[in-house]
Amino acid sequence: MHGRNVLNLIVFAMIAAGAIMGLRDYAARHPEAIPWAALDLSDPTGSFTGRKLTALTGEASQCRILLKEAGVRFTPLPARIQGQCGYRDGVRLLKGGPLPLRWEPSNLGVACPVAAALFLWNRDVVQPAAARHLRAAIVRIETLGSYSCRRIYGRPSGAWSEHATADAIDIAGFSLAGGSHVRIRNDWSGGGRKAAFLRDVRDGACKLFATVLSPDYNRAHANHLHLDQAERGTMGWRACR
Repeated sequence: MHGRNVLNLIVFAMIAAGAIMGLRDYAARHPEAIPWAALDLSDPTGSFTGRKLTALTGEASQCRILLKEAGVRFTPLPARIQGQCGYRDGVRLLKGGPLPLRWEPSNLGVACPVAAALFLWNRDVVQPAAARHLRAAIVRIETLGSYSCRRIYGRPSGAWSEHATADAIDIAGFSLAGGSHVRIRNDWSGGGRKAAFLRDVRDGACKLFATVLSPDYNRAHANHLHLDQAERGTMGWRACR
């Protein structure tokens, strides 16, 4: 009986060692699917990418290093403090490199975690969806801006908006290489290729941003997609509507 127990322990140890080696091999090949693996913007989007992006809040230096390593062209913005509002991790995305887009407005600045998520969103979601539904590349993303020192919905009291720290951006539409446009206000409803494209980019954004709000949420978002990196803790709730 003693010998059988020893044999069982040896077999168990071998199985456990094999499982650990298998897990290590999987983690090396698919770091995007491992919660403790370091974020690398060259990796594909995975199950934990969104949470890793949100965790960059407060890690301005590391976030900018990741952008630089990915070849993203940007200009760091000086810290801005405005009462309860402001940011210390702002960047201005520039055209060129792996993000060959024009931004509207062209002087758009956002918090670095938002910039990193926009880079992945364009690469892994927006461009593939445009090719699939519209047979064209997106050359410009039109926005309603990012930083705005205000509370949610501009109310006189209550919680501060993620816009108050540049951790949010509102996407109004897209310009295609052929000169046509897709806009949230005009093309969200009614079906068709443009509506399918917009729903795909909304759903894909939910994997990368802490909060995604669309016209399906309420009338206040009838003309834009609200994307933000609200920090709600490592396993905090995420909103996608």
